[in-house]
Amino acid sequence: MSVNQKILIVDDEKMNIMALAQFLKPGYDIIVATDGATALEAASKHIPDIILLDILMPDMSGYEVLIQLKNSTDTMNIPVIFITGLNNVSDEEKGLSLGAVDYITKPFNQTIVKARIKAQLNMAHYIKTIEKLCMMDALTGLPNRRGFDSRIDVEWGRAFREKKPLGLIMLDIDNFKSFNDTFGHPQGDSLLQSIAEILSKTLNRSSDVAVRWGGEEFCVLLPDTDLTGTFNIAEQIRTNVMNFKITGPAESYSSVTVSLGACSKIPGEGDTAADYLSEADKLLYTAKKNGKNMTCTSDFTPNNGKKE
Repeated sequence: MSVNQKILIVDDEKMNIMALAQFLKPGYDIIVATDGATALEAASKHIPDIILLDILMPDMSGYEVLIQLKNSTDTMNIPVIFITGLNNVSDEEKGLSLGAVDYITKPFNQTIVKARIKAQLNMAHYIKTIEKLCMMDALTGLPNRRGFDSRIDVEWGRAFREKKPLGLIMLDIDNFKSFNDTFGHPQGDSLLQSIAEILSKTLNRSSDVAVRWGGEEFCVLLPDTDLTGTFNIAEQIRTNVMNFKITGPAESYSSVTVSLGACSKIPGEGDTAADYLSEADKLLYTAKKNGKNMTCTSDFTPNNGKKE
C-alpha cells in the first residue's frame, strides 16, 4: 500500500500535466484534473496533500477554483501552489491574497518545483502538528476546549446544511473536589484519565467525539443523533462510569458517578452553537441540583435517567 503524499495537478493542457507528473511521480501519488469542476470534485474526494493549480482555464479560472476550495471545510486547509505562464506581479499578488501559498511560472524548473512543493508540505505538516498539540488535552489524550470549538463549528454547519440532528452531552464528575481532597491530585488525575477512557470506549462511531471541557467536565458531540439516541448514549456513559471499579490508593471509594445534560437539535436560521452549549450546560446543572448521578434532557424529568 502506497504511503506517498498526494498531489493534485490541475491544468487544461495535458502536456503540462505530463511534464509535471513525469518528474513528480517517483516521489508522490499523482491525481490529475483538466478543468475546475473536476478539480473540485477530485480535491473533495481524495483530499490531496497539495494542489498545483493552473490559473488560465476555460469555464472556471484557477482563482475561482481556489475560492471554492477555501470555502469548503473539507479542502480549505489544503495548500495550493499556482502554476501559470502569467508573470505579472498583480497576478501573483491576487493569487496569494486569495490564499495560495506559492506561485510558480512556466516553463517549469524541476529543481525549483520539487523544492517548493517539499517546503510547503513540510510547513503544512508542521502546522498540523502544532494545531493537533494545541487542541489536545495532555492529561487525558482527548481533544480540549479549543479542539471542541473547532469541531462543533464544522458539525453545526453540516447539521444546518443537511437538516440533520446534532446530539450534545455535557457531563461532570460528581463530588470530584471531595475525591481530590481525600485521595490527592494524582488519584484525581488518574480518575480523569479513566473517565476519558470510558467515554472513548462507549462511543462506537468514528464521527462521535468526546472532549475534556475543563476541570472535571467533559463534553460529547454526536452528529446525526436525535434526542432519544443522545439520551441512550448518555445513559450508557452514566452506567459505565457507575460500574467502574477504582484500583490503587482510592479503591476504598464506593462508586464514581457523573451527572449529564443531554440535548439534540436540528440547527435553524438564527440558532447558534453557543446557545446550544448553554442549553446543555443548564440541563447538566439541573441534574446536579436534583441529586446527581442522572441524565437530564428537555423531554425527560431528572429521575436517574428514567421517564416520569
